[in-house]
Amino acid sequence: EIITNHDIHLHFPAGAVNKDGPSAGVTITTALVSLFTDRLVRNDMAMTGEISLRGLVLPVGGVRDKVLAAHRAGLDTVILPDRNMKDLQDIPDKIKEKMEYIGVETLEEVLQAAFPGGFPLIMNDNCFKKLSKL
Repeated sequence: EIITNHDIHLHFPAGAVNKDGPSAGVTITTALVSLFTDRLVRNDMAMTGEISLRGLVLPVGGVRDKVLAAHRAGLDTVILPDRNMKDLQDIPDKIKEKMEYIGVETLEEVLQAAFPGGFPLIMNDNCFKKLSKL
């Protein structure tokens, strides 16, 4: 009902650090979904990833630093763009083995991992295949 009756406009001022904005796409979207559905997000995980207008999760930079920060904060799970999973080789082994990494390609996969008990399907496999080709 909120989505149907309201437009949402988010503005991030130009004063922000240029490289930081896109990486927060999945996190900001997950927070909005949490707000609109009145559901809590898991509190033991971190996430990063740029999100396209079609709901695809795009790779980001700085994965090593982000994973190390999550570890320092006491989090044990990190949601990452699937195309960034290769960057886990840069994480020290003693930290890498203490954490769980969830590679995602779509916002739907992010929501399934971020909410306890998962989240209702938004798009089916056929829709995802079409979007992936664009």
